[in-house]
Amino acid sequence: MKKFIYIILAAAAMIFFAGEANAQMGKRYFVGGGWQFNGTIANEYVQTAQGYGAYLEGGYYVTPKFAVGGFASFGTNNKYIPKQTYQLENNAAITTDLDRSIYQVPFGVMTRIRFMRGEFQPYLQNKMGAEYSTQSTYMSTFVNRHDNWGFYMSPELGFTYYPFHKTDVGFQLAAYYSFSTNRNDSFKIKNLNNVGFKLGVAF
Repeated sequence: MKKFIYIILAAAAMIFFAGEANAQMGKRYFVGGGWQFNGTIANEYVQTAQGYGAYLEGGYYVTPKFAVGGFASFGTNNKYIPKQTYQLENNAAITTDLDRSIYQVPFGVMTRIRFMRGEFQPYLQNKMGAEYSTQSTYMSTFVNRHDNWGFYMSPELGFTYYPFHKTDVGFQLAAYYSFSTNRNDSFKIKNLNNVGFKLGVAF
C-alpha cells in the first residue's frame, strides 16, 4: 500500500513540475490565419495593390523564443486597361480592352523569433519555399495564360496580441516583403516582388 502511495505522489510531482516547466516556456505551438493584402512592385504587367488574398501558418517553439513551422497563402492582383488598338503580325490589328491578372500561391517552411512572451508578442519571421503562379490576360474573345513555378522567400515583421487571459485566441498583424523567381518571357516578367500586410486570428 505504501509503495502504491509513493507511486501516486511521484506521478503527481512529475505532473506538477511538468506543468510548471510548460508555464515558464509559454505555449509551445501557434496557428494563425486570415486576410492578406498584397501589392506587386517592380512589375509593369500588374502594378496594383489589392486585398484578394488569405494566409494560413503554424509552428512549434523548440525554444522559448525560436519556432519552426509551415505556411501557405494566395493572392490575386488585377489591372484593367481601357479599350485600345494593338498591332499584330501580318499587318493585322485588334481593338479591345484588357484585364490582366497575377495569381500567386506560395507555400513552404518558416522560422519565427518572438522578442517577448505574454499578452503581446512581437516577432520576426522568415518564409522559404516554392511558388506557383498564373499570369493571365483576358480579352473580349480569349485569354492568354501562362503557368510557372519559382523559388519563394519572404521576411515578415509583426505581432500577435492575446487580450483574453483565459483563452488562447488572439489577433495578428504583420507587414511583409516577398520575392520569387517565377519568370514569364512573354509578359516580360523576370520575377515577382510583393509588399503587403496581413490581419488575422491566432491560436
